Amino acid sequence: MPPSVESAKMAQSPRFLSFHLLSDQSEPLIRPLLRIIGILVIVKGLAFAQDPFRPLYVQDPPAIDGQLDEELWTRAPVVTGFKTYTPDYGKDLAGRTEVLMAYDGENLFFAFRCFDSEPEAIKASMTSRDRMINDDWVCINLDSFGDQQSLYAFYINPLGIQGDSRFAANQEDISFDCVWYSAGAVHDSGYAIEVRIPVKSIRYSHDSPVRMGVIFERRVSRRSQQGTFPPLRPEQAMAFLTQMHPIVYDGLESSTLVEVLPAVTYTQHELARDGELALSDRRAEGSLTLKLGITSDLILDGTYNPDFSQIEADAGQVDVNLRYALYYPEKRPFFLEGNEQFTVGATSSSPVDPVQAVVYTRTIVDPLVGIKLTGKLGPKNFLALLYAADELSEEMSLTGSPLVHVPVIRYKRSLADDSFLGAIVAARELPSQYNRLAGADGEVRLGESSTVAFHGLYSESRRLSSDAVERGHALGANFQYSTRELALGFSTKDISPAFRADMGYLTRTGVTIWSASATPRFYPSSEILRRISIGLSSAQTLDRPSGLWETYTSAAVSFLVGGTTIIQPRYIYSTEIYLGQRFRTGGIDLTVRSQVSKELLVQATGMTGDAIFYSADPYQGLSRSASAVATVQPWEDLTLELTARYSDFKRASNSEKIYEVVIGRSKLTYQVNRYLFFRGTAEYNTYRRRLLTDLLVSFTYIPGTVFHAGYGAVFERIRWERDSYIQDNRFFETQRGVFVKASYLWQL
Repeated sequence: MPPSVESAKMAQSPRFLSFHLLSDQSEPLIRPLLRIIGILVIVKGLAFAQDPFRPLYVQDPPAIDGQLDEELWTRAPVVTGFKTYTPDYGKDLAGRTEVLMAYDGENLFFAFRCFDSEPEAIKASMTSRDRMINDDWVCINLDSFGDQQSLYAFYINPLGIQGDSRFAANQEDISFDCVWYSAGAVHDSGYAIEVRIPVKSIRYSHDSPVRMGVIFERRVSRRSQQGTFPPLRPEQAMAFLTQMHPIVYDGLESSTLVEVLPAVTYTQHELARDGELALSDRRAEGSLTLKLGITSDLILDGTYNPDFSQIEADAGQVDVNLRYALYYPEKRPFFLEGNEQFTVGATSSSPVDPVQAVVYTRTIVDPLVGIKLTGKLGPKNFLALLYAADELSEEMSLTGSPLVHVPVIRYKRSLADDSFLGAIVAARELPSQYNRLAGADGEVRLGESSTVAFHGLYSESRRLSSDAVERGHALGANFQYSTRELALGFSTKDISPAFRADMGYLTRTGVTIWSASATPRFYPSSEILRRISIGLSSAQTLDRPSGLWETYTSAAVSFLVGGTTIIQPRYIYSTEIYLGQRFRTGGIDLTVRSQVSKELLVQATGMTGDAIFYSADPYQGLSRSASAVATVQPWEDLTLELTARYSDFKRASNSEKIYEVVIGRSKLTYQVNRYLFFRGTAEYNTYRRRLLTDLLVSFTYIPGTVFHAGYGAVFERIRWERDSYIQDNRFFETQRGVFVKASYLWQL
């Protein structure tokens, strides 16, 4: 067992150094000698701090119950000395945190002792997976390849509720799920966590020994504090991948990963016809997803008829007067595997960046079959291949083709630190039309605090009933600099009018954009005003079809008040070109977010300003919008979420109100235990005059092993009179549906 890492951190602490300084002052004759000894101790401590963690190898694994009463935890290496990075860097995290590490041939084990002087104030929810992010929690950020290219994040709240994600190319994918186990327990001095991560569930290089990287993290919700060990360096800010501490495992057993995931789904829908509900669709379907680990770092997935895994309606968004389609996250397990590898450099690089994603798998609406290969070939080469045959698309009704073919090939070559170079080829193919895309991208770290990312994409497209081939390009570059005191960003984009990415999420073409941002941060020595951030940004866009320029300039100030309240006013001066005309779109907004108490979280945003009415004959208008969310948790297992959204639009020339939308939503969840919950949802949209209701029972043992049963109905303010529907003040049920889904994950 290596020496305690804690001793190395003590050698660097101000308390340890002050002892030497006092001794130095008390005895001038030995001052030079003490200085030399002090320097040697510090150098030794710094050198040791870079030594890898070496977890304890055990033959008898611990029970994952959150008790930490097994004998092995008295022998396992311990690290401590967490320092904050939020709201400021380098402060002692409230409450001592200890992390213990062990493993056997098939699992990685971690344990946390999180001390808290106010255990009654610990925020912990008995909730479903991934919904505990506002609680107290700990996190294991694991770079399983040890190459600074991507990481797994395993979050656990004090009751053992899990959240997980994948991070790569500066983007975190919180929709990722994998199989691992955790438990937590709150006690008189804080809380304890135990974690078991099967090595089958993660991808890692099959070396001997296996070298990974890790950063341990803890959040104290009521203080808005987050801290890590090893501490994040202020000059590198939140560049997690380049600050990983090495962790070494000898004797991990290599075994072939085989997963079989069968699922069955039954749905029944009824629609109103001639004033009465009538059966419109009844369907029972099966699906099958297979996973094969060719090696520990290369995974083959296949699927037949995967369902959408949509167990309840998406929260309502204002869908009136839109220039482009709304974005919804991916939820299907097959498409989530290795999804982070399809992230292309310099996308989503500014508030006005039209290239949000080059591969957006929700454009694959109803795949019949799919196959995917993701992982590494050798120490530096990443490969991701995807093919899907899509049955549902708008093109099918026009072309008569039975399938839309969607192939994607992605390659990345890792460089020093978290730098990489990549290439991508993707297409959406029909017999009489297609969209094909190819390009290169990358990200290069220029120093501890700065990176530059870029992409160059080329597309060829042929539309239905046309022999002409349209060719276009998208070029982008983005520079980022971030430290404790300052964040800077510069980006440029050039997207030709004919560029298309039908398999991605692209909001606009035919533009050239230059943007810059600066965010200085200040840390007053006050317990009331903890941090001040000033956000300044400006983007200038040339609309190439019209030759006109538009602007987006904003100034915001963000105040962290106390431990739990953020107040951010913002002013925006902006214009937008639409159909060759320039319109004003700026205004002011205010956002307030506060964890008022352990039981109540509130967030509100309001905005007023200029806007465009998007139509064939657009015109200038004035718009107001507001949203408010309150999460009430009177008990650990009961949560009520109340949401309200408001938006309106008036014609500027005569103040005529064109529309007004109010969406109210309530969601009540009773979480029986970590696996089972009951939920009721009601949402009313005044513009659509529509009331939506959902009832859901959901059981999730592990991702993949689930049972869901739901009932939903839609009521509209209409009535049937003679031979048509007319508006009415009473609610009439126009849709009804039930569904049942069951699946079981076999790990062989």
